[in-house]
This record gives sequence, C-alpha cells and structure tokens, in this order.
Amino acid sequence: MKEGRSRGFYVLSAFFAAYVLFLYGPMLAIYILSFQGPQGGLTFPMNGASLFWFTKLTQGTGIVDLGAAFRRSLALGFVVMALTVVLSVAAGMAFRRKFRAQSILFYSAIASLIVPSIITSLGISLEFRIVDDLIKAHWNDSFETSMGLFTSGLGAHLTWTLPFGLLIMFAIFNRFDPRLEEAARDLGATPWQTFRHVVLPIILPSVIGIGLFGFTLSWDELARSSQAIGPVNTLPLELQGLTTTVTKPDIYALGTVISAVSFAVITLALGAIHLINKRQAAKGSDAGKGLV
Repeated sequence: MKEGRSRGFYVLSAFFAAYVLFLYGPMLAIYILSFQGPQGGLTFPMNGASLFWFTKLTQGTGIVDLGAAFRRSLALGFVVMALTVVLSVAAGMAFRRKFRAQSILFYSAIASLIVPSIITSLGISLEFRIVDDLIKAHWNDSFETSMGLFTSGLGAHLTWTLPFGLLIMFAIFNRFDPRLEEAARDLGATPWQTFRHVVLPIILPSVIGIGLFGFTLSWDELARSSQAIGPVNTLPLELQGLTTTVTKPDIYALGTVISAVSFAVITLALGAIHLINKRQAAKGSDAGKGLV
C-alpha cells in the first residue's frame, strides 16, 4: 500500500514555493512591465503590450549615455573574465605544490569575500588617492587621477571574482589524478605539452565556469564599483542613478537588457561545457572501441 504524503511535506512545499516567488517574482514583474505600451506605467496593470520602451531605450534617456555605459561594462566584464581565468588557473597549478607561507597567501586571497564590498571599494579609492597625491607632489602637479575603469575599477572587480575562481580551481585540482601527468612525462611530453594536451582538456569545463563567474559578477557589480570606478560609470551605476529620476518603464527595459546579457553568457557557457563533455565522451568511446 502506498503511503500518503505527510502534512509536513505540503507545509514545506508551500514554504519553498513562497521562497521562489519572493526570489524571482520581482524580476519577472520587471521583465513583464518592460513590454508595456507607450502609455504604460511603473506598476500593474499593464497598459498594452509592445517593444516601445526598448526602442525608446536605444534612443537614449536624455540624462545619461546608456550606450557608452553598456560598452564600458561589457569591456570591463570581458577583461575581468580573462584575468580571472588566467590567474585562477595559474594559482591552482602553483598551489598543487607546498611552499612557504602557502596558507597565509591563500587566506589573504579569499579574505575579500568576508570584507563588506563598500569597505573594499572605499579602501581601493583611498589607495589610489594617495597615489594621485604622490604623483602630484613629486612628478606632475597638473595630474588629475589614476582611478579609472581598467585601473581601480578593474582591481575592485578582481577582489570579488578572483576568490571564487581560486576556490573552484583548488577544488578541481584536489580531485585531479596526478598519474595522468606522470604518464605524459613518461612518454616524453614537456611541462607545457602536458598542461596543453592533458591537464587543460580535463579542467576546461571548470575553466569555462570560472570565466562565467568572472563576467557575470563583474557585469552587475555595484557596491565595489561605487567608490573605485573613477570618473566614468558602469551600467549598474547608471541604472542606480536612474532609479531616482526615471518614472517610465524604460528603466525596466534597461533592467531586462542587462539580465538578457547575463542569461546569454550563461547559456553560451553551459553550451560550451556540454559540447566539451560530449566530445570527451565520444573520444573515450572511440578509445574503448579501439581496445576491443
């Protein structure tokens, strides 16, 4: 006889459904309201359905240059992604061997995860202001600032993305079988050939995941950009500024576009991981047939 579900199951199911609605309901509301007609407002009920506000968005809000902010955020996101991947993989390879002060270096690298983001941003801003004062005092008194998108802004974003990349790589290499590298060396492979043809293909799905983390965390980062980005703004900062002045659904359209970029990057990353796993499975199957 099948036993019926307990009352606790339905209570927990209702709680989980309420949690999901609380988590994703506001996002869905913004996405829906961004497709209103020309007379639409910021609240339900919707007034028509169209792409009017997306068209309006491409024409500019008249307050800020959203196109320039979009390109800045996109460029910064890709640079952060590349540096996060390279530095995380290099650190993961380095930490496979014991060296002095290894624990201190590890905890220093991930300490920014527990420091409040706004404190990190203020600290980076203060450091660059000190550098600016030194430059003005000793080299160029007309110098303005060294803070910018790819200086202080890049550093602020890397304090957020690198710890995640490092933790992922450490977890991957803790499960990595070193006998695969030993076999490659026994066959005469150089260290670079071993990494290129043995290590990298195995860890490549994880490397793509690190790149995904790097881009998406940088793309919508707000707190760490607030004080350290310099004289220009990223798209999230412009969006935050518009919330106090824009009273039409074009701000919802902007939020939908930002989310669409994140979803597109996630989809591409997951697709790449799927193709890599499928190709590796096919190679393994072909190798198995060759042994039969």
